[in-house]
Parts: sequence; structure tokens; C-alpha cells
Amino acid sequence: MEINKKTSGSIAILQLKGRFDAHEIAPVTAWLQTQIDTGIFHVIVNLEGVNFIDSTALASLVRGLKHCREKGGDLRLCVLQPAVRVIFELTRLDKAFNILVTEEEAAASFGIS
Repeated sequence: MEINKKTSGSIAILQLKGRFDAHEIAPVTAWLQTQIDTGIFHVIVNLEGVNFIDSTALASLVRGLKHCREKGGDLRLCVLQPAVRVIFELTRLDKAFNILVTEEEAAASFGIS
């Protein structure tokens, strides 16, 4: 899996490409924890390049969401491919996450810079 990290003001953005599964969650989990530890509680995970996601990866995103919200922030998802969106719908996690169409919309939805 390819991982790109960037920040936009006080928003941390993670762009993933490839399979997001149990074999690939360690760097994502570590990055999410680093953001929380450094005081960045507004996070976007761009799943545009993700063509497969498993339950372990979903659990890591849910943990990240929980930690961000505990600190007064949020974790937003964007650009879900149809196969990945179906997984979120089947697990009903589409109700837990704020899922936006573009990374720009996700950033703007925080109402900060």
C-alpha cells in the first residue's frame, strides 16, 4: 500500500492507495496516533486509491475516529471507490463516519483552516 501524508493548516490528511488490510494497518495506526499526540484532532483519510478494505482496517479507522472525537475533533473520509463504499454501507459504518465526495469538501467541512 502506498501512503502519502500532508497537512493543510490544522488538518492532517492521509492518502492511501492499494489494499488496506491487516498487513498494512501498522503505519496508518501509528500515523493516526502521532496526530492525536501532537494535538491535531481534525483528520481526513482519502481512500481514493483504495480498492479493498478489511475488518481490521475498518477497526483502525473507527479507533482513530473515536480518539479524534474524544479530543473535540473528527476523522472524515473522502473519495470512496464503489467497492469500498459498499463495505461501509454493509457494516453501517457509513452512519458513523462523515464521508465526503472530495478531499476539498472534507477539509471545508471542518470549518477551519
